[in-house]
Amino acid sequence: MRIIGVIDVRDGRAVHARGGRRAGYAAVATVGGVNVAGDAAVLARVYVESLGVRELYVADLDAIARGSGAVNDEVLRGVAATGVPVMVDAGVSTALDARRVLDAGATRVVVGLETLSGFDALDGICSAVGGERVVFSIDLRDGALIASPNVLRVAGTVAGVAARAALAGVGSVIVLDLARVGSRAGIDLDVMRAVRASVPGVALFAGGGVRDDADLVALADVGCDGALVATALQHGLLTV
Repeated sequence: MRIIGVIDVRDGRAVHARGGRRAGYAAVATVGGVNVAGDAAVLARVYVESLGVRELYVADLDAIARGSGAVNDEVLRGVAATGVPVMVDAGVSTALDARRVLDAGATRVVVGLETLSGFDALDGICSAVGGERVVFSIDLRDGALIASPNVLRVAGTVAGVAARAALAGVGSVIVLDLARVGSRAGIDLDVMRAVRASVPGVALFAGGGVRDDADLVALADVGCDGALVATALQHGLLTV
């Protein structure tokens, strides 16, 4: 299982995400005995140097809210200085946005269902930057798709969205339920199992709700390749 350390950034600060209610996110304080004080670069170093994480995920919440692809370059440089691969969600919805994020230092660019205008846009992004560098995030809230009507008309189920994203050529898929983020609520294994069946040849990651090593074992059993984790890592509830 690949454990990917999550860094959510709002107003330039690393924040602790809870339930997808972004306006209420507070800055990350202390992790592993280190005073992080909302510094994303410090949190990245703790993940990598103290907790053994070998991949990172950055969500630029301001860029996602705007749907702009305008990632915070200074934050990304600080995170990328750890030397591990970094996937970045910055509200990308066009090929130009994707190139901007990759040029800023991301290893892979995340295209989120929440900000996707239509699957033709995803086709264009994969064609422009290479599908192997594109991670598609299936964004949910309490199991319901967060998507525009254009997307829902084409694929109205989680498995259907995953299959269409795989057809576009994405190299990886994340299933991210915002309501479970920071909640320690566990993973919806039935959803992960359905997505795995629909995209057998694509790397699959779960996000939101991972509590401990037992959840990682359960995810592996349904065919997941890894998990995006913040709270459980920061509170020492699982081992890398």
